[in-house]
Amino acid sequence: MTPEHGLLAGYVRGGRSRTIRPVLLPGNAVKAEFRARTEDQLAGLTVEMEHSRAPLLAEALSAAAIDWACALTATALPEGTPYPALYQALDGVLGAVEAAPAARGWAVALIRYELLMLAELGFGLDLTRCAATGGPEDLAFISPRSAAAVSRAGAVGYEDRLLPLPPFLIEGGSGEWAEILDGLRLTGFFLERSVLTERRADVLAARERLVDRLKRAVA
Repeated sequence: MTPEHGLLAGYVRGGRSRTIRPVLLPGNAVKAEFRARTEDQLAGLTVEMEHSRAPLLAEALSAAAIDWACALTATALPEGTPYPALYQALDGVLGAVEAAPAARGWAVALIRYELLMLAELGFGLDLTRCAATGGPEDLAFISPRSAAAVSRAGAVGYEDRLLPLPPFLIEGGSGEWAEILDGLRLTGFFLERSVLTERRADVLAARERLVDRLKRAVA
């Protein structure tokens, strides 16, 4: 993924070799040069390591987070379309995984990245006002049908049909583990419904591994 041109495909000669394979691990930052004779030809790609996150892949939770963030990006975005906000946010998520001593330090950043992904692709959630009352106060749920927030007052009698809205998505900051898991459930629902509809089986398996490992870590 590049900041100016979005996702770009290329063929790396010897990409499975002992020399090149460690450079092409998910999460690494590389300097790449693309060469193609025509626009329709798959470009040849030479890569040079700029920053390695390979040590993180030895830890199960960090590896699962990196695998999912990269798999989502590679699967959901169209080629050749720049998404500078997503590029910066993905770099921020990977940096948070690298810097945080525990998963709680990067889980919220990952949820926010998923929300941004939804918004950038035209499936953003409306967290500004209640779909039932029109007011911005006490927003606590999301309607799975409209992707709009619902306040506690507006949700009376329908709570079991709505998705919990973690307070940190409105107020900022971090959240408790129960709220983080609610946030992952929320973004996962809309990603599966709106973004990963045709390619969800393989890529969602990476997300399921991540959520499962987070639940086991919390327990």
